[in-house]
Amino acid sequence: MQKLWLLVVFITLTFSLLGCEDQKTEPPVVHPTANSNALTTIETDKWLGRWNGPEGTFLKLSGGEGKYEITIQNLDGPQVYSGISLDNKIRFERNGVIENIHATSGLETGMKWLSEKHNCLTIKRGEGFCRD
Repeated sequence: MQKLWLLVVFITLTFSLLGCEDQKTEPPVVHPTANSNALTTIETDKWLGRWNGPEGTFLKLSGGEGKYEITIQNLDGPQVYSGISLDNKIRFERNGVIENIHATSGLETGMKWLSEKHNCLTIKRGEGFCRD
């Protein structure tokens, strides 16, 4: 009986040790989430703030994470629109027309008052705003 008991103990220990064999495991793969700010930067979020145009006009962008409130001050007064980031542009609708705000140089705005500037945003030729 004692031999049988020793055999059972030996078999149990053998199987226990086999279960403890080192197994190669890969570290878990971490996928970024849609809301992961640490891993994703939306280029148009860098445009937040005020951009000045000629004769007291300006463009003001607020919000972030790809959703914006756009204030455009022109000679007729301020107008406010909602916009979204799309392909490194901010897209919004104004008077039934889809418009895009995109980064340009002052020369690309088509406005002589801004032609020497370098850090600008343009909605369409002749409607631009700069920071420098």
